[in-house]
Amino acid sequence: MATVESGGVVCRCREMGSCFPGEARFQGKQIIKKNLSSFSTIPFFRNGFVDGRRLTARNNRIIRMEAREKSRSKIVNSSRRNKVPVFMMLPVDVFETGPSGKMRIPRFKAIRASLNALKVAGVHGVAVEVWWGVVERFSPLSYDWFLYEHLFKLVSDCGLKLHAALSFHSNMRSTFRGKEGVSLPQWILEIGAHNRDIYYQDQKGMSNDDYLTLGVDNFPLFSGRTALECYGDFILSFVNKFDHLIGDLIEEISIGLGPSGELRYPAHPFEDGRWRFPGIGEFQCYDKYMMDDLKMAACRVGKPQWGERGPQNAGGYNSSLSAAPFFKEGDENFLSDYGHFFLEWYSGRLIHHADAILEKAAQLLKKYKKNNLPSVILVAKLGGIYWWYNTVSHPAELTAGYYNTESRDGYDPVTSMLSRHGAALHIPCLEMADSETPASCFCSPERLLKQIVGTSEQNVIHLTGRNTNERFDKDGLWQIHYNCCRPLAAVVKSFTFFRMNDKIFRLENWNNFLPFIRMMSTDH
Repeated sequence: MATVESGGVVCRCREMGSCFPGEARFQGKQIIKKNLSSFSTIPFFRNGFVDGRRLTARNNRIIRMEAREKSRSKIVNSSRRNKVPVFMMLPVDVFETGPSGKMRIPRFKAIRASLNALKVAGVHGVAVEVWWGVVERFSPLSYDWFLYEHLFKLVSDCGLKLHAALSFHSNMRSTFRGKEGVSLPQWILEIGAHNRDIYYQDQKGMSNDDYLTLGVDNFPLFSGRTALECYGDFILSFVNKFDHLIGDLIEEISIGLGPSGELRYPAHPFEDGRWRFPGIGEFQCYDKYMMDDLKMAACRVGKPQWGERGPQNAGGYNSSLSAAPFFKEGDENFLSDYGHFFLEWYSGRLIHHADAILEKAAQLLKKYKKNNLPSVILVAKLGGIYWWYNTVSHPAELTAGYYNTESRDGYDPVTSMLSRHGAALHIPCLEMADSETPASCFCSPERLLKQIVGTSEQNVIHLTGRNTNERFDKDGLWQIHYNCCRPLAAVVKSFTFFRMNDKIFRLENWNNFLPFIRMMSTDH
């Protein structure tokens, strides 16, 4: 099953090669937009890039839209209430490290060709990760927006809108050439080389440099600044640089709050091999800053012994529920006084972390209004931890930082916090159905989605969405359309498709994708 970076789920899309391995050229006549009323253009991808050369008559010809109407019965028959703009997330390898150590966009022409194809298809915009490790790469407070100025101009020239995802995590991936991708800023890595406690750690002391632990939020460890100040200064620099685009080209701004940009702990680390689906994951609170905070919290409730460590009977990354007593009945389990104290602290620190960052972002964006309404949507991403959902304890959610159990709504405090800042919640799993998940793992993406939608409505916040698994088939696309446009129609404001790669432009997939986009972007 191919999946995307979302909610700690296995991300095999990173293992695919470049989406643009060669220079893209449209050959022959340009695609004329007025022809869309009669024809759908099927770009043929050769070696992963758009090739507009004459398509062969048998398999790759331009197909009349009318000739495909009968093949789309499942999608076409679903009713619509309103249109939902679709953003396409750009590939993970848009940026690469050049010989000088600076980041660059190596296949600019190929990106242009692909964006033009998306525009012709009816895609509303693209989502672009705005990496901390690209912009503030070499020294603190030294921001280089050159690459993003060019990329944003390209998006504008192609007639697309923009979701800017401010990303404070890394995106390193293993390839045959070694480690590639975008790391945290080099000056942060230098600090981390001498102090590994600036990163999250598990009970064995293992850490990764994907995201700073929230334990350092208020410690001036970064050239005299706290982590929260680093995030706030970056957001301020972005707003100042692209002030003229916000509310026009830039319609949505999401703020990274954890691994993969999501509000969660890195409890399910797939990339380094520690975790495999459907393991329950591990609590990530063992860096010295988090442990000091836990000790102080325990002393405040008169139980200093509770602050000595996290739960010792919670199993390991790949444990099942039966192998982790903390998540079952018994002494010192998740329902005990100790269990309640720890989970309240663990989840509460995560929400406080998001609250502090979003407060700064909301203050900076409140000036962008049209007719007294926000002209840009502030967005926070949530992880989709759907395995072990159909159990009493929901262990995989608990280790990720969501204090959600059969008897407690763990997403209400999250949506309540977002409501205070006028932020929308970006939710995953919109393409998933319970029937497609393994019964042995007690999965329920549908119940998870229903719960999050319910608490979002109660706290009056909007939702935006995305897919968790890479799906190009009609069933997957229909499920996305169903979730966006029928039961959730009152709250879903946009959908982000994760993510652009060579597969989407293959003939069969493109034939499914075109009518999906047409339905999502048309009022009925």
